[in-house]
Amino acid sequence: MKILILGAGKMGSFFTDVLSFDHECAVYDVDARKMRFLYNTQRFVSLDEIDSFKPELVINAVTLKYTIDVFRQVIPHLTKDCIISDISSVKTDFKKYYESTGMRYVSTHPMFGPTFANLGALSTENAIVINEGDYMGRIFFLDLYRRLGLNVHEYSFEEHDEAMAYSLSVPFVSTFVFSAVMKHQDSPGTTFKRHLKIARGVLSEDGTLLREILFNPKTKSHVEHIRAELKELIQIIDDRDELALDGYLSKIRKNIQ
Repeated sequence: MKILILGAGKMGSFFTDVLSFDHECAVYDVDARKMRFLYNTQRFVSLDEIDSFKPELVINAVTLKYTIDVFRQVIPHLTKDCIISDISSVKTDFKKYYESTGMRYVSTHPMFGPTFANLGALSTENAIVINEGDYMGRIFFLDLYRRLGLNVHEYSFEEHDEAMAYSLSVPFVSTFVFSAVMKHQDSPGTTFKRHLKIARGVLSEDGTLLREILFNPKTKSHVEHIRAELKELIQIIDDRDELALDGYLSKIRKNIQ
């Protein structure tokens, strides 16, 4: 299959490495320097080069902020039979956009962002394939992710955004709170250093992604839950209530088993 990957960042490079030995691949990026270490693939810096390549599948791996804009630039250079796809963490309005294009499409979410995951050992990581869109496109990604050893789940667009509202907003907001109260430590402990590493990774994410996660209509209830838990914990601290603290610790330990 002829596959065009849009964006030569960490995830674009990952998909190039994974696919380039079994498929004829090309990467498009306006910054040629980002492609200097890519191998076994064609490198495009001009949209006109896509015309002659005639990809059968396009994987859009640019940051969320530019995903739809890049689709709009590239689609005029694709054949009508080409399948377009994204790997975005947040898919607000993506279904509506895809259906407006008249193109075959598939949407997936490899949940092993390059910030923390070991891309060479993915057996503990997950991927979501949206169960709407082009059948053959879904089959391609289901097979790919399973061959990589990922745990694959199939969700609708709505189910995906519901799941992401929880699994992204809760750790991200918790990290925001840690970062907001953090002070420099000359001799930080192991736990502090681990939290700091996570915070730096989360805050290095694209601002558009963070905004879309927070402004997801389903996020507010999860943030309110965090606020309620903090209120309960503050009350326990104010009362110096050892029995209440034991009960609270027992409750939260069960949550992480």
